[in-house]
Amino acid sequence: MKIYIVGIVASGKTTLARRWSQALNIPFYELDCIVYGKKEGERYKRTPQKQQAIIQKIDQKGEWIIEGTYRKNCHYLLDLADKIVFLDTPPWKRNVRILSRHIKQVCGMEKCHYRPSLCMVKSMYSWSSDFEKKREKFEAMLLKYGHKLVLVRTNKEVYTPNNEALCFKKVKN
Repeated sequence: MKIYIVGIVASGKTTLARRWSQALNIPFYELDCIVYGKKEGERYKRTPQKQQAIIQKIDQKGEWIIEGTYRKNCHYLLDLADKIVFLDTPPWKRNVRILSRHIKQVCGMEKCHYRPSLCMVKSMYSWSSDFEKKREKFEAMLLKYGHKLVLVRTNKEVYTPNNEALCFKKVKN
């Protein structure tokens, strides 16, 4: 199974990918780690070609879970995936998570692939707000993949009552 978990910042993508990776014994990859690399301790953005090459290598291995925010240059992930999971977490919850995440990162309780700063927190709030303004266009684009699209708004939609298996609910066009 090839699963693409997509959602805006702080929607729970990485947490869900980790859980499903363990439950299904499928490797997961963070799209941020595909888009960005590190050289001599500094973060840099890879070229779209390099990003595609990394994704192709992952895809050739077989099953995968890739999670990340939607990026135009990685649009083909929607085509590669057997299931597309859109985590549609409410804005208030994302806002709480952004602040909580920042505090944990600054205190060294949570790792991150970037330098935690107030500038980054501001950017995350901005991305979350911008997403809401462009939501209709994003959802219309996703609906083209309705046959393999799963909309998740709550944790109850993700697992069975025993947290043993996935409950996929298809989105109707």
